[in-house]
Amino acid sequence: MMINRRELADFLRRCRDRVRPQDVGLPAGPRRRAPGLRREEIAQLAGMSADYYVRLEQARSPQPSPQMLAALARALRLSGDERDHLYLLAGQRPPAGRSTDHVAPALLHLLDQLATTPAQVLSDLGDVLAQNAAARALLGGVCEVSEHGRNVVWRWFADPAVRAAYPEEEHAYYSRLHVADLRAATARRAGDPAAVRLVERLRGASEEFAALWELHEVAVRRHSRVRVLHSVVGPVDLDCQVLLAPEGDQRLVFFTPPPGSDTADRLALLKVVGTEQFA
Repeated sequence: MMINRRELADFLRRCRDRVRPQDVGLPAGPRRRAPGLRREEIAQLAGMSADYYVRLEQARSPQPSPQMLAALARALRLSGDERDHLYLLAGQRPPAGRSTDHVAPALLHLLDQLATTPAQVLSDLGDVLAQNAAARALLGGVCEVSEHGRNVVWRWFADPAVRAAYPEEEHAYYSRLHVADLRAATARRAGDPAAVRLVERLRGASEEFAALWELHEVAVRRHSRVRVLHSVVGPVDLDCQVLLAPEGDQRLVFFTPPPGSDTADRLALLKVVGTEQFA
């Protein structure tokens, strides 16, 4: 399949123009000459360089990968038909059947309406598919293009910097929580290549993961209490609630203040700080 750079560039520009800043948790601002997002904002939402996205809209880029296209579809709030059209223009085959990477625009809209509540959509394997502005400020933007870079299980066991944001005495608890939830997801997927590849890579990269995997503990994550050691606002205690989609392959995760805590005040401060950092 051949990439149609001219049509792809036009489609991207028109889709970008219709996404309003408030749709993705950004301030409209007085200096915008058009109602849509800027190129660099789409690039940041999709986890790619602004230069690469500019070249896409100028019809002079290399052929984007399927992972890159999935990230663009999320950032641009595309419907299922629009996502497939994006793949075809880029010379790639659309995902067969229902794609677990594609989040419905209505769910993305719901995320953005939770202005003071950090929330994100994860796949059952732990891939972060979308975050609202509050979650990006609290947890960092991890909706990256690389296959495992946006996976919370991979990052927990392979990136020591991720653990630094959580109390050391709770690391063992979170490790078992991640592994037990992933074990349940891989059983439901029954030999799915993506699940097998993730587990094999984790076992090769982390002795801790390999040892926990052998325990064969199974527990779907539905709720938990977490403490995030944020570099700006300090420790933030949160109740983590998980709503599972009927198909079981996606989940809406949101974080709320425990009763009697000062978390609401810290989240309010984080909203201001996070907006400044994102801008």
